[in-house]
Amino acid sequence: MKSSYLVLAFAIISNALANILIKTGINRAGGLKLTHLSDIVHHFLLNWVIWLGILFFGLTLLAYANVLSNLNLSVAYPIMTSLGLIIVTLVSVFFLHERLMMMQIAGMLFIILGVWMVAR
Repeated sequence: MKSSYLVLAFAIISNALANILIKTGINRAGGLKLTHLSDIVHHFLLNWVIWLGILFFGLTLLAYANVLSNLNLSVAYPIMTSLGLIIVTLVSVFFLHERLMMMQIAGMLFIILGVWMVAR
């Protein structure tokens, strides 16, 4: 059971990293405009940061599938999504220079409380 939580921690971190890498790759490409399909394909095929993000999504899937074979979905899923949200939000603020509003901070505090309650 203890190892399941370690694998869950890996899945949470790899999922957050995948999202951050995809965001970074899209930013480096100058955004993604849905007007020209050829531009979208070009940005995805030639952008190693996006490919790395896709790789981490794959690792997340493998790790999370392992977690679900050992933990209840009703425990694993809230932990996975909520802690991932907090990690992504903090990285977005400190490294991607996104703004965080007071309502978001309050919401994250409620999420932390809720995760604690679910995990107990």
